[in-house]
Amino acid sequence: MKFRTSSEEETIALGRQLAPSLRPPAVVLLIGNLGAGKTTLAKGIVEGLGSAEPDEVTSPTFTLIHEYGPGVYHIDLYRLDTAAEVRTLGLDDLFGQDAVVLIEWGERFPELMPAERVEITIASADDGAREIQVNYAADQRTNT
Repeated sequence: MKFRTSSEEETIALGRQLAPSLRPPAVVLLIGNLGAGKTTLAKGIVEGLGSAEPDEVTSPTFTLIHEYGPGVYHIDLYRLDTAAEVRTLGLDDLFGQDAVVLIEWGERFPELMPAERVEITIASADDGAREIQVNYAADQRTNT
């Protein structure tokens, strides 16, 4: 599925719209360059899952993992350089929970990510809008 948003508010609203289609356990890779809008989209997803308000959702760049209510995790792997560093986070334990796990920069470590996942790619368009592509694995969507 492809979407286009023209503001931070529209990107958050898209996240709210996508949230109900994420059935735990779900791993969601948020893919895009720095400043593409990964955390902005995460704000809407977390709100749509009923776990936090958008202004409570921040990038976990330095803390690496934020937990929002029961069963929603937001992870940022940008500052990690090796698969060995990522393994110390215990992601396999999170992947085994009845949770939605949002991961920024997870595409850098494909060998550590589950095959069944949702990949959301965000790119900036020339006019400043965001182009957002959502690819669901067959069993990650409630409306298949």
